[in-house]
Amino acid sequence: MKKNNRPELSQINWFRNAAPYINAHRGRTFVIAFGGEAVQDAGFAQLIHDLAMLQSLGVRLVLVHGARPQIEQRLRARGLAFRYEAGLRVTDADALAAVKEAGGCLRVEIEALLSMGLANTPMSGARIRVASGNHVIAKPLGVRDGVDYQHTGEVRRIDAEGIRRRLESGETVLLSPLGYSPTGEVFNLSAEDVATATAIALKADKLIFLTETPGPRDGRRRRVSQLSVEQAQVWLGGRRKLDPETAQHLKSAVHACRQGVARVHLVERNVDGALLLELYTRDGVGTLITGETYERMRRASIDDVGGILELIQPLEAEGILVRRSREQLELEIDRFSVIERDGIVLGCAAFYPFPAESVGELACLAIHPEYRTAGRGDRLLEFVEAEAAALGIARLFVLTTRTAHWFRERGFEPGDIRNLPLRKRELYNYQRNSKIFIKELGVRG
Repeated sequence: MKKNNRPELSQINWFRNAAPYINAHRGRTFVIAFGGEAVQDAGFAQLIHDLAMLQSLGVRLVLVHGARPQIEQRLRARGLAFRYEAGLRVTDADALAAVKEAGGCLRVEIEALLSMGLANTPMSGARIRVASGNHVIAKPLGVRDGVDYQHTGEVRRIDAEGIRRRLESGETVLLSPLGYSPTGEVFNLSAEDVATATAIALKADKLIFLTETPGPRDGRRRRVSQLSVEQAQVWLGGRRKLDPETAQHLKSAVHACRQGVARVHLVERNVDGALLLELYTRDGVGTLITGETYERMRRASIDDVGGILELIQPLEAEGILVRRSREQLELEIDRFSVIERDGIVLGCAAFYPFPAESVGELACLAIHPEYRTAGRGDRLLEFVEAEAAALGIARLFVLTTRTAHWFRERGFEPGDIRNLPLRKRELYNYQRNSKIFIKELGVRG
C-alpha cells in the first residue's frame, strides 16, 4: 500500500481507532456532572457540542449541573452574605431564593444550547430532546454539630424509573442541584451528590465528573490514568495532600463503585475535547476509577477461612449469625462459597444438604458492609440454589433473626420447626428463637 500523507487520513485513522469504543458505548447510560463554572465559561457551547456528539453516537445521557458561582453572584448583587459550614452551604430563605433563581436560569440556558440546530455547526440536525423534572426526592440535612442548615438538603431517593422512561424514549435528562420533598419543600443539594446518587440508582455504566482542577498526579506530576477502588482509598488516606475537589471526587467515585457503578471518570473540563478523548481513545486524558477488578464467585478453600472469619465475626457479635469457631469452619469449609476480589473475601454463604428429605439449608449468608446493595447477596443465593438443584434438592430453608424481609422478597415463605429435617430439628436453638423460612426451588423470588 502506498504511503498517504493527506491530512484527512489522520481523521480516518481516528475514526477507525474509535470504532471499538463507539460500539461499546452505544446504548449505555452515562451520568455526566459539571459545575456552574462550566456554564459561565466561554467554551461551554463547545462542551454542549461534544455532549450532542455522544447522544448522536447512541449514548443515553443524564446531565447534572452545579450552580455555586451563579448563586453567589446573585447573593452578592443583593448585598447578602453566604455562609458555609463543613464545606456545605447554609441555605436560609434568601439563599434559597437565589438557588431557585439560578437553577431555573441555568436550566433554560442549557436547554437552549442543546436545542440548537443551525446549519454549518456541530449541532446541525442534532434534534436533542431535553427532559427535566422532579426526579430527585430530597430531605433536610437538619442540625449537625449545632449548625442548622435550614434549606440545605441531601438526596433521599432518585426516581430511577421515571428517568429510565425518559432515556428509553430518546431524551437527554437534565438534573439541577435541587430536590423536592413529599411535603412540597425545595432543598438546595450538592450537584456531586445528585450525580452520584443518580448513577447508583440507574446502575449507570459510567459516572463522569468534569472537574475544574487537575486530577490525581504521581510524584513526577504525571496524570494517574487508572485507579482501583482500593488504590483510590490509599490516595485518600495517604500523606500526599489532595486538592479538596479531587479528594471529594475520589470519595464519590469509591462510593459509587462500591454501590454498583462500573466506572467513574475524572476529566479536566478545561482541556478542549477532553470528554471525547477520554471516552473514544485508548489512553484517555483523565483518571478512571473502577471496581471491576478480579471479582469472582467460587467454592471456598481452606485458604479462605481467615477471610470468612473476618467477615462474619462482627455479625456474630451482633447476634445476627450463629458463632462458628475456626475449627468448625475449617471442618465445614467445603460447604461454603465466596465472592472474592483481589484476595479479599467480600461475601460468603454455606449450603448444607439433607438429601433424604430433599431439602437443604442456606446458612451464614454475609456481605461486607461496604459492598452491599450491588446484588452480591442475590448472586450468592442464586449460586446456592443452582448447587441445590443440581443435587435434586426441592426446597431450601433458612433460619434468621434479623433479615426476614430480605428472604421474603426473594420467594421464601414462613415455616415452622415441623418443616425442618429431623436432624436439624434436634439442633434447633429455642433460646435464639430464629424464624424459619422456606423456598420451593423453581419458584423465583
